[in-house]
Amino acid sequence: MTRALDATRGADATADATADATADLEQFRGELIGYCYRMLGSVFDAEDAVQDTLVRAWRAHDRFDGRSSLRTWLYRIATNVCIDLGKARGRRALPMDLTAASTADALVGDRLPGRTWVEPVPDGRVLPPVPQDPAEEVATRESVRLAFVAALQHLPARQRAALILRDVLRWSAAEVAELLDSSTAGINSALQRSRSTLAERGGGSGDGLRGDGGGGDGQHALLARYVEAFERFDLDALTALLHLDVTLSMAPYATWLHGPAELRRWWSGQGSGCQGSMLCRVTANGSAAFGQYRPGGVPWALQVVEVADGRISSITSFLDTERLFPLFDLPPRVEA
Repeated sequence: MTRALDATRGADATADATADATADLEQFRGELIGYCYRMLGSVFDAEDAVQDTLVRAWRAHDRFDGRSSLRTWLYRIATNVCIDLGKARGRRALPMDLTAASTADALVGDRLPGRTWVEPVPDGRVLPPVPQDPAEEVATRESVRLAFVAALQHLPARQRAALILRDVLRWSAAEVAELLDSSTAGINSALQRSRSTLAERGGGSGDGLRGDGGGGDGQHALLARYVEAFERFDLDALTALLHLDVTLSMAPYATWLHGPAELRRWWSGQGSGCQGSMLCRVTANGSAAFGQYRPGGVPWALQVVEVADGRISSITSFLDTERLFPLFDLPPRVEA
């Protein structure tokens, strides 16, 4: 009887310890997905990386010696997982990273594999749920902007990790050096090179992330006019909303267009199938986004729409609706 009671107590203690370890680790899942998304450019890869990270940490939890914080230990594991996964799956990009701009009458070309592209992510997967200081909120949103995430992919993996930890997550140089087994001087040198690379690629300098942020009344009104003009397919009204440097891209195709005139020519020609579309509003990458349904309520694309200087500055369409619409809780069809 005594042995049975001892065995029961031992099993209960083990179960409690396992539950405690799981709870300790799970509290970091959300922020780790944000970190891994910036590292990898794919929310699906990020979720795989975080799951692998937590499994590895759970298995080794009883050997965690506490010399660093649990958070630092998890980020070290996640960084190594992301580096390995990035080597296996390759660097992701946007169409603008691969080719020069096309003309509206050019053929769109072949579909490239899904692993080619930086993918959109719902804001709720990577942005803090708790309201931040307005300036911090702007910087956080900028740090998941598609162009910024794409620019990050051009950095060597350890430089990418250092910049994200230091400039986005605001870790100290000493903390980043500890995590990456480097020196503070080494981290600061890597950051200078990373910031220069990002600035050259138009992704921002890293230490000064700024943009139109969450919007405000002016941006909301602009987006409302965009939806109205797009659904009416009023090309005069639609073109009037576009920035002079506006871009339109359509992953999985490498073809992309630049400038209001080319976008209008596209919508008048090869893109005329968009006439009669409906747009359902969501948010992605700190920006406005829309599920686009063509006539008959058929899913066509997830549009990520960015704004600069009071105009639409980019429309990045992702045609992989089979995977992306469920991710954004968009219905498989809509009624007119």
